[in-house]
Amino acid sequence: MSEESQKPWAPLSPGEIALVFAAATFPWWIAGGHSIEHFVGRPLRRHGDIDVLVLAKDRARVRSFLAEWECWAADPPGTLRPWVTGEELGVGVHDVWCRAAAGGPWRFQLMLDEGDGDIWRSRRCPLVCKPVAELREPRSSHPPFLAPEVQLFYKAKAPRPKDTLDFDACLPLLDERQRNWLRSAIATAYGAENPWVRRFETK
Repeated sequence: MSEESQKPWAPLSPGEIALVFAAATFPWWIAGGHSIEHFVGRPLRRHGDIDVLVLAKDRARVRSFLAEWECWAADPPGTLRPWVTGEELGVGVHDVWCRAAAGGPWRFQLMLDEGDGDIWRSRRCPLVCKPVAELREPRSSHPPFLAPEVQLFYKAKAPRPKDTLDFDACLPLLDERQRNWLRSAIATAYGAENPWVRRFETK
């Protein structure tokens, strides 16, 4: 791990993220555990950071929009390097850490994912896709939160205890459309033997 990645986190709240991105002209969504808690309507656990999902095709616009922020790209993964305004990131860069000032705490993490016109495609498996318009959890307006089934899809690859906690809290609340999409997405990307696939049969 790089020295910069060991710097402390003081993550912004969802409300503070909403203020940072209020004037954004590109789509964005609050992701991670915060999106899960918004969906279930209650706190589940402590959060060491906060994730904001954007589309990789918008990365130049995102960096320009965040011109006053220090942004460091995980390039290569496991290390951090400065991402300066005007620099085009490589296609394999998907994580960017952001802070307000040099040497200060990290405030939020950008997650860059793939898009094909109006269609979002998972960088892990392009067969897993959704209209970009359906990435926002329907009950959220501003700030927009990522749809729970999409967030759970990412957590399903190698679930940690906190991921299983999130899955258990969400599964009974997912409607039939969300459940069917999530089950299919997990099986398509990670295989039908993924332990979460079998969980759909018991709920």
